Amino acid sequence: MKMETKNQKAFTLMEVMVATGIFFMAVFAILALVSSSLEHARRMQRPMVDAGIPAGELSLTNKLVEGEQSGDFGQTYPGYSWAAKITEVQTNRLFQVDYQVLNGNREVIQKMSVQFFRPLSPAGSMDGATVIR
Repeated sequence: MKMETKNQKAFTLMEVMVATGIFFMAVFAILALVSSSLEHARRMQRPMVDAGIPAGELSLTNKLVEGEQSGDFGQTYPGYSWAAKITEVQTNRLFQVDYQVLNGNREVIQKMSVQFFRPLSPAGSMDGATVIR
């Protein structure tokens, strides 16, 4: 008596594991893209206010006077303001300006310090001036 065997075709365990691995790699890649897209969209909704804006404007001046200054960003960034403290750090009229960017709740959201050499500036506290102007 002759036994008949049916030629059944099926996937091997290795083929199923490889296919599952490829599927999950694709799913995780798509999830990473969605996550980064949501992060970029979230960043676009918040204005990125930079302390370099008032620093750039101050760099155009020829003279600095020790003291404090403040202002806002106008219609560009409504609700945000900046404050600056100008101090002379060397006797050769080297000034350090410490900037703070504040939001509407007066919370500091960014700080920045820059130094400017302004030889035409009036005498500051390092040059023997007794009164900060």
